[in-house]
Amino acid sequence: MNNYKQILDDNTLSRMLKRMSHEILERNKGTKDLVLVGIKNKGTYIAKRIHDNINQIEGVSLPIGELDITPFRDDCGKKDINTSKIDFSVENKKVILVDDVLYTGRSVRAALDGILNYGRPKAIQLAILIDRGHRELPIRSDYVGKNIPTSRNEVVLVTLKEKEQEDGVYIKKIED
Repeated sequence: MNNYKQILDDNTLSRMLKRMSHEILERNKGTKDLVLVGIKNKGTYIAKRIHDNINQIEGVSLPIGELDITPFRDDCGKKDINTSKIDFSVENKKVILVDDVLYTGRSVRAALDGILNYGRPKAIQLAILIDRGHRELPIRSDYVGKNIPTSRNEVVLVTLKEKEQEDGVYIKKIED
């Protein structure tokens, strides 16, 4: 990781995800009507870890899906191919939308549009590993692993072992 400074290690990430899993269970009073949807790609891996934590805590395997937000983004050309993998109904469910970093809020806005293509959930809650601020849209997370205030000329990088890298969160200043 050239010029990146590690700010969180694998043990810290694991503890954060376990805490977030407990918070999800507490707020929703268990697993009834809960489904997990990860925003492709890293959000999917984080959702899987939350899924595994909840399964370990409650002995329940929640439905889990993967949402490709590319067709719903407003900042790039529309893509006709949707590679989402959501093979369950979200109708009247409490959807826990999961992603790695919350920055401007535009990815989450696209994800909200994407989820609504699969039905009308009872509620949509947002679980974010890292909230770095700088919102451009009125979006906030229900579950946050860690708030890391950054400047706009910094990059936050989340690495995960599912992508054949060591777990960690790194920050790097970029040139103006």
